[in-house]
Amino acid sequence: MFAVIKTGGKQYRVQKEDVFVVEKLVAEAGDTIQFDQVLMICEDGKAPTVGSPMLDKAIVSAEVVRQTRGEKIIIFKKRRRQNSRRKNGHRQDLTLVKITDISASGTKKAAAKKAPAKKAADASDDTKAAAEKAPAKKAPAQKAPAKKAPAKKAAAKKADKE
Repeated sequence: MFAVIKTGGKQYRVQKEDVFVVEKLVAEAGDTIQFDQVLMICEDGKAPTVGSPMLDKAIVSAEVVRQTRGEKIIIFKKRRRQNSRRKNGHRQDLTLVKITDISASGTKKAAAKKAPAKKAADASDDTKAAAEKAPAKKAPAQKAPAKKAPAKKAAAKKADKE
């Protein structure tokens, strides 16, 4: 089974367990994402299902492996006989993605990983409750800054003048 999906203005032919690079997606490594712009799905032994332009309810689930950057490309512009030239470089932000599931009906939607966010929220609630119960701490008394001794060079110059 394979599908054709659209992301980042490009189309990709993907199968389950494929790992490929797409333009940057807003997600962290380990997050589960869903591509809902599915153009075509072809199951084994069946005729391909083609959308016009997209298939309704079709979803391709994937896991973000890591965020990366492409190779540096050099942009060089020159206008001959004008003493004009410009040189720039560019590295594209990319996302490495692994396909986990292809669903034509959309029934096998993968749940996004939000458990770590809940744990962090629970931990912050616990710390807030502990902070409210704990008595306020007194700030330590600040000492007056000590006077610094004059630099050796300055002391030597004063001795020479006398």
